[in-house]
Amino acid sequence: MKKISLFLILVLYHFYNYAQVGIGTTNPNSSSILDITSTNSGVLLPRLTNSQESAIVSPETGLVIFNTDRKEFRFNYGTAAIPNWISTSRNISVKYSNNAADTSVNVNANTAINAPIISTLEWNDDTTLYSVNTATNTITVNQTGRYRISVNVSLSTAINTDRLAPEMWIEVNGTQRGTFASTGYIRTNNAHDESSLHITEVLQLNANDVVSLAIVRTGNAGVVNLRTAGSSNIYIEKI
Repeated sequence: MKKISLFLILVLYHFYNYAQVGIGTTNPNSSSILDITSTNSGVLLPRLTNSQESAIVSPETGLVIFNTDRKEFRFNYGTAAIPNWISTSRNISVKYSNNAADTSVNVNANTAINAPIISTLEWNDDTTLYSVNTATNTITVNQTGRYRISVNVSLSTAINTDRLAPEMWIEVNGTQRGTFASTGYIRTNNAHDESSLHITEVLQLNANDVVSLAIVRTGNAGVVNLRTAGSSNIYIEKI
């Protein structure tokens, strides 16, 4: 018993005098409780699936894991009683723009069409998160979450018709979501042959939701085209 007591005293003395623990170093940083040093290896935190993350009982505020389904580090921003898992990873985005062929499409038709702006890939950070169909001008998000969607459409007409006014909106699974953009008024007087439409929305989306951009005539009839290749685009970012 005396030997055990002496051992515990020595251990406690050690931790009292050396508040920092070093792995790979004999001189841990004084501002850290644990200093891990290596020149050829990293640190692996617990790797959990979505279901395993949800099954953690009373996760402490600040608890950190790596979610293998989402491919991101996450921490509990909430409480043990009401967890709120937040991503610590960079926002993953995709951006597409229109090509030269898209500039021949009339976007001022009586019936709404999917705006032809998903043709030229600018970037796609994660093809497992964003599935793109350039034939239908749609983007499918494969994870439930909150997304920022920004759309810019540049318009032009070559005809001498007054009061052309295409309008656009975001659709999810074919249903309008969010606001309308109705500022694309083209007068044609005094060479006013160009205009533009812009939308930025933050939407809560479900896995396998299909995002598109609808555009339709609301003013006079007449052909309105996308202005030039690359001048119209859509950007989606998981936040």
